[in-house]
Amino acid sequence: MKPEFETAPALHVSEWINADKHITLADLRGRVVVLHAFQMLCPGCVSHGIPQAINIYNAFSRNDVVVLGLHTVFEHHAVMGPEALKVFMREYRIPFPVGVDDAVSGSDIPMTMQAYGWRGTPSMVVIDRNGAVRLNHFGMLDDLRVGALLGQLVTEQASPPPAKSF
Repeated sequence: MKPEFETAPALHVSEWINADKHITLADLRGRVVVLHAFQMLCPGCVSHGIPQAINIYNAFSRNDVVVLGLHTVFEHHAVMGPEALKVFMREYRIPFPVGVDDAVSGSDIPMTMQAYGWRGTPSMVVIDRNGAVRLNHFGMLDDLRVGALLGQLVTEQASPPPAKSF
């Protein structure tokens, strides 16, 4: 019997960069999703998280694994807007789509960050082909552990949708 995993909360994104259209997790069902949450001024994100996400993007087929960035600003709001993010992404050659986490009125903590319970950045969430959270981690992760998990999830088959009864 397979263990039950929590369904991934929806992404709350005000704008996507490097994407032709608005992206939802429902659109990505059937593929493994790696969600890398970062801030431009986060040293761990710049030194480890972003390079790791780029390596994952380059290592796996887009038919199997989708890498998404999420710029989740919970401090220094005035200097980390979408225009600065676009420049940052060009400078760091980030090839995958990056969403701007929606702000919450009266709070410094953006909506997706709240929904996933992140304590900071870098954070990584891995979602399986069925839309279930299989990893939700704050901080840096070893490349080998991440690769092993992704390899396992790529080999798992997505469950067929439940039959509709009328």
